[in-house]
Amino acid sequence: MLKGKTALVTGSTSGIGLGLARALAAQGANILLNGFGDSQGPSAELASCGVRVAYHGADMSRPAEIEAMMAYAASTFGRVDILVNNAGIQHVSRIEDFPPERWDAVLAINLSSAFHTSRLALPAMRAANWGRIINIASVHGLVASVEKSAYVAAKHGLVGLTKVTALENATTGVTCNAICPGWVLTPLVQKQIDARAAAMGLGNEQAINSLLSEKEPSLQFSTPEELGALAVFLCSSAGNNVRGVAWNMDGGWAAQ
Repeated sequence: MLKGKTALVTGSTSGIGLGLARALAAQGANILLNGFGDSQGPSAELASCGVRVAYHGADMSRPAEIEAMMAYAASTFGRVDILVNNAGIQHVSRIEDFPPERWDAVLAINLSSAFHTSRLALPAMRAANWGRIINIASVHGLVASVEKSAYVAAKHGLVGLTKVTALENATTGVTCNAICPGWVLTPLVQKQIDARAAAMGLGNEQAINSLLSEKEPSLQFSTPEELGALAVFLCSSAGNNVRGVAWNMDGGWAAQ
């Protein structure tokens, strides 16, 4: 379905980002990976789908490195047809204790990076009259949790940026939408489960249930594969008129 298209997925050497890249590569999209993790293994895996794969290690908190990555994408593939803004970090602390430098880092990577990639990708998308920008927000782009001020502010901002981008391109073939996951079982989340299990003297399954029962009524994780399938839908012709949506995949979290 996406043969001949190129997708840039930020933060894609592991976790959700790699799941998104896998789904797009399976549909024939060439992939530009980005992230601080191992790129060789994911690159070889994705290339086995018969697509071209490249990697750029831009630090998504640095606008100049983002510009270099977008220039590399243009010189390597021609243009970015599908931009998936997935890179993100987290810091947990009460507002009065929140280190200002951590606030700045969370906002830079979780929000400002999506602005920079979008502003640089949009001209070529508009010239081709086709493009997809998919911002990986969070259920925390819709609701809040304590001790996550920077993350919640950034993800709410990302949903707002999504809506503005969609409106500014509403009469073109370029769409912009956000995906808002709840809990997704990634290696980072497993570390939280392990820590909870150790602190509360629980087994792995008990710790998982304890974590999910606080927020997610379905008591089940979403998966990177499910998020990837939603991204593929948004890139399909069925997604042509899906614009400015914050699509939560959160097991009922935001419905409460």
